[in-house]
Amino acid sequence: MTANRRFLSILTLGAVVLSLAAVCRGPEYDEGYTAFVTGREARPDWPRTPFRVAEMRAAFLPAPTPAAILEMLRQTDVHPPLYFWLAWGWRRCFGPDLRVTRMLSVLLSLGALALVGATARVTGLPPGLPMLLTLGCYGFVGSGVVARGFALAQCLSVAGLLLALLARRKDRPALALASGASLGAASFTNYLAGFPAAAALLWSLSRRPRGLLQSAAMFGGLAPFLASDFYVFVAQRGSRIGQFEPFAWAQLPAAFGRAIGGALLGGLPLYIGGVYRVTATGLLALLLGTMLSMPVLRWRRVEPRDARDLWGMAALAAPLGLVAMGWAAGSMPVEIRYLTFALPPFALMLAAALREVAVARLLCRAVLAAQALSVAGLIVRPETMQPEGTAALAAVRAAGPNGLVLLPRGNDGVGLVAAFATAAPNGLRIALLEPGTAIAVLRRAALSGGRVVVVLLAVDRDSRSVSGAIRAATAAECRHPAGPSGAELLIVSPGLTCFSHL
Repeated sequence: MTANRRFLSILTLGAVVLSLAAVCRGPEYDEGYTAFVTGREARPDWPRTPFRVAEMRAAFLPAPTPAAILEMLRQTDVHPPLYFWLAWGWRRCFGPDLRVTRMLSVLLSLGALALVGATARVTGLPPGLPMLLTLGCYGFVGSGVVARGFALAQCLSVAGLLLALLARRKDRPALALASGASLGAASFTNYLAGFPAAAALLWSLSRRPRGLLQSAAMFGGLAPFLASDFYVFVAQRGSRIGQFEPFAWAQLPAAFGRAIGGALLGGLPLYIGGVYRVTATGLLALLLGTMLSMPVLRWRRVEPRDARDLWGMAALAAPLGLVAMGWAAGSMPVEIRYLTFALPPFALMLAAALREVAVARLLCRAVLAAQALSVAGLIVRPETMQPEGTAALAAVRAAGPNGLVLLPRGNDGVGLVAAFATAAPNGLRIALLEPGTAIAVLRRAALSGGRVVVVLLAVDRDSRSVSGAIRAATAAECRHPAGPSGAELLIVSPGLTCFSHL
């Protein structure tokens, strides 16, 4: 097979994998913010009394102007606007359906994958292995199909790194300017993409004597976006307080171990039971250690060296940036999706490190097999998905045609409510529960007659408070699992028989 045909074959495989993930995975908490920020109201004021899911659908329709989206983000969110402007235009053209919105991310992720192959070709690497290693990363596929800005930022970031490499090799400041603009646009899509941008800027300075000119040109491309980032971020800096656990140095190694392992090799142990889980965890840990150690052990032999240095700095920028950000904010923002910008440069560096290694073919087969299993699990296994979608389907079955579903409102009535409503039918009757009043609302519903189903989810601060209070006040025999993700259903027949105390 020729190199071009192999390149196109991997892109086709990528299109199939990413599309399947976009269609099969349940709705996610953060996707509600995309729908409402690009909709009529960033924080809808839901009724205090029971209502039908159909009455919520208008909130999902795209309505505001780009200027209104920018102001809503500055007032209510923690993200820059570039992706939301693009999603707004996409949703106006193709409709508000979540899976249709996700297809925008699929296209952008395919662009990032093609740019990984292009980067490999520029540096003399066969493009097949780095493309497959990138596509096999659980973090690349998982964050690359959701209706959020990760895919756009990834595509712009990989493009910026490629342009930075070309700018040095061709000694063209115009390419460095374009690199800075691409990396800046990535940060204007997701602030975390600023970490590889900073790495690229430092890398450009390392060249003597032309490094200063190249860096100045790159910074010229970055500067307008950095100023825009600052304008948006200053207004947002107090948003989402309490989103993460408090910062603790002692917990960082375990947190990064889980996040890096999940980003590269997925969550296979989540859905394997018994002794097989222990075995799988051990084998994956050994494989992960080998993957991480190969670029380090073969660092001096990795060619080309200019690309090696850029990829290494970009890959390290994400975890080091998260540590610095967490320390400054006093929180632990260590998650698989936040490491996604490190994955393409690491895949390129790993592929380069494995050249001319005796056991390279065996190791590559082991890594790609483990990644294939992890991505397959990401597509089909509910254990890898957020709980709102499976909880909604279980609640519909339990409530029947005339029942009432009580749902925690969550911190702001967006993430949890939107994900649940996306999976629920229009005719379902729901009421929202808030801390402090949840038990009283549940008691009135139980006494009013009819079947009542309470969805017990713990996905943010307020939902944990509501679910904990209801669990403490009700009998365990009335609660039933709602899928493998930890959600429960409290099924209340008329009367107060399920209450352990009032």
